[in-house]
Amino acid sequence: MNKDLVAIFEYLEREKGIKRETIIKAIEESLQVAARKSAKGAGTISVEIDPRNGEIKVIAEKEIVEEVTYPDEEILIEEARELDPTCELGQFIRVTVTPADFGRIAAQTAKQVISQKLRSAERDVIYEEYRHRIGEIVSGTVKRLVKGSTLIVDLGKVEAILPDRFYPKTEKYHVGDRIQALLWEVRDTEGGGAEVVLSRSHPEMVEQLFIQEVPELHEETIGIKKIVREAGYRTKIAVYSNDPKVDPLGACVGVRGTRVKNIIRELNNEKIDIVIYTNDPVELFQSLVHPIEPKKIQYDRAKNAIFAVVEDEDYPIVIGKRGMNARLNAELIGAEIEVKKMSEYQAALTFEKQQLSQDVGPELDMELEQVEGLNQFVIDSLKEAGYNTPRKILNAPIEELMKSTGISSEMAQDIIEKIQKIRT
Repeated sequence: MNKDLVAIFEYLEREKGIKRETIIKAIEESLQVAARKSAKGAGTISVEIDPRNGEIKVIAEKEIVEEVTYPDEEILIEEARELDPTCELGQFIRVTVTPADFGRIAAQTAKQVISQKLRSAERDVIYEEYRHRIGEIVSGTVKRLVKGSTLIVDLGKVEAILPDRFYPKTEKYHVGDRIQALLWEVRDTEGGGAEVVLSRSHPEMVEQLFIQEVPELHEETIGIKKIVREAGYRTKIAVYSNDPKVDPLGACVGVRGTRVKNIIRELNNEKIDIVIYTNDPVELFQSLVHPIEPKKIQYDRAKNAIFAVVEDEDYPIVIGKRGMNARLNAELIGAEIEVKKMSEYQAALTFEKQQLSQDVGPELDMELEQVEGLNQFVIDSLKEAGYNTPRKILNAPIEELMKSTGISSEMAQDIIEKIQKIRT
């Protein structure tokens, strides 16, 4: 057992960073139980381990007497003076009482307790080493896969776990692969130890990669306002500048896109959209869907909702696969987003226009000047073409209205919407 103990000392000191003194103390304490049982009821028992050779000694304190009545607790003066010539009657002396088979008994009896003590010591090392590094990017090697797709990653002194829910389903790993991940948390385990948990799916992973690549972020010349992410597929980032001379978008992209390309490569070609942050939800939405230009866009402040109309061919791009693009845009802006195809919007508008034109209320026969929001130039153009009341405009097909007045499709739709508000 002595050689085994020394090997344990060296391994834990070298590989786990646990000091030898800590290990020895834990083992000595745990062996007290085994020593009391194997030393046949001796009084005060202690265990000492030589840190160099692993030799174990069981020490009992015995009272020096002239005649022994209790052998487990007393020792004759003559025997005591063989150990210490200066001792006197009534004193206590430390006597080695290590049983011959104590090594085997100790190994069997204390195995569980030693394991628990060492896990506790290792936990302290893990906390000391990694608790201040939460949120940093760390590197390691995939050591094995457990519980389906959860990865065990060797960081050097400790093994960390990367749960399958914490990395994109688009990523596949094998034993021996090098991996970078975010140090997400250090948590206690049920067995009394601690474990380091990694992540590659959280938005903070992307943020730390940008901080590594973009010096202006580290220097706080520019900053990241918000990141939203569908791990493995798309990330959207809103950035800002603390220096009017520095373009935050250009800083993040880098010369010829070198900076962002490095991050995209690390994320296995995940798409990254970067926009300059603004407090205006509409302006931010327009930046996010650029170069597509919505044909109509409105923001309802009370409902915190954006309504947009785009050309039919642009609709799939704005919405994205399984609605991902629209969902991420809404999350980044912090508002609800509703997007309609132009054909659907026009069909709905035409139907409402026909329904409204049948209204018998006098409001539809009033002068155009009374319609809120119409400017004089538009009013004059409509009157010259013979549309001097809201009802006449509603009864005319949009194509005819556009042709006779020279106004655009967007303008015609805007006029009809303003007329619709008369009855709401």
